Amino acid sequence: MEASTSFKQDLLLREYGRNVQDLVNYITKVEDRSERTRLAQLLINLMAKLNPQLRDTQDYQQKLWNHLFVMSGSTLDVDAPYQLSAMEYLNDKPQPMEYSLVTPRYKHYGTNVELLIQKATELDDEKERDAAIVSIGKLMKTLYKSYNKDSITDDVILNDIRQLSKGKLNMDLGYIESNNLFESNGGSSGRPQQDNPRSQQNRGDNRGRKNPRSSSNQRNK
Repeated sequence: MEASTSFKQDLLLREYGRNVQDLVNYITKVEDRSERTRLAQLLINLMAKLNPQLRDTQDYQQKLWNHLFVMSGSTLDVDAPYQLSAMEYLNDKPQPMEYSLVTPRYKHYGTNVELLIQKATELDDEKERDAAIVSIGKLMKTLYKSYNKDSITDDVILNDIRQLSKGKLNMDLGYIESNNLFESNGGSSGRPQQDNPRSQQNRGDNRGRKNPRSSSNQRNK
C-alpha cells in the first residue's frame, strides 16, 4: 500500500525523475541528522551528474541544494553549506529536459543507474572503477529498499552490476560483504592489504570445493 502511494505522488521537480524523488523521501525519514546530511550530499553529487547544464550557471551548487529542498517539500533538515530556500526555484523558469524512451532493464533501479554504470565502464583507473562500483552498489540497495519491503543481498546487487555492465564491472563478493561496502553507513576508507578485491574475484566460486591433491594425500596415509 505504501509503495502504491509513493508511486502516485506528484513529482515536485520532474527534471530529476521518480528515482531521485524517492531518494529524497527516504532521506527525509532518516532520524540521524548527520546521516541525513551525508546522504543529502551524496544525492547532490548524483543530481549534478543528472543535470549537467546547471554547471554553466552561477552558484550551481546552491541551486542543487535548493532543488533538493524543494523536492523535500521544504522540510529537509540537514547541515547544508547554503541557506536553503524554495523561492529561487519558484522564480526560475524550469529548464526543459530530454527524457529517454528506453525502458530500464530493472525498473526499481531506473535508467539513471544504468547511465551511471555505463559511465563507470569508461573509467580507465582500476581504483576509480572500484570506487564507482561501491557507490553504485549503495545507490542500488537504497533504491531497491524504497520500492520493496524485502531486503536484497550484496551478491544480487553485484550480479546486477555485472549484467548491466556486460561483465566490465566486477569485484570480489567476499571483500564487499566483509567490509559492508554496499551499506549506506558502512564501508572502510582504507583497504586491508591482505584483501585485494580483484585478485580474489573467483573466491566465491571455489567455496566448498575440496582440494583434490590434499584428498589424495589423505587416502594414501
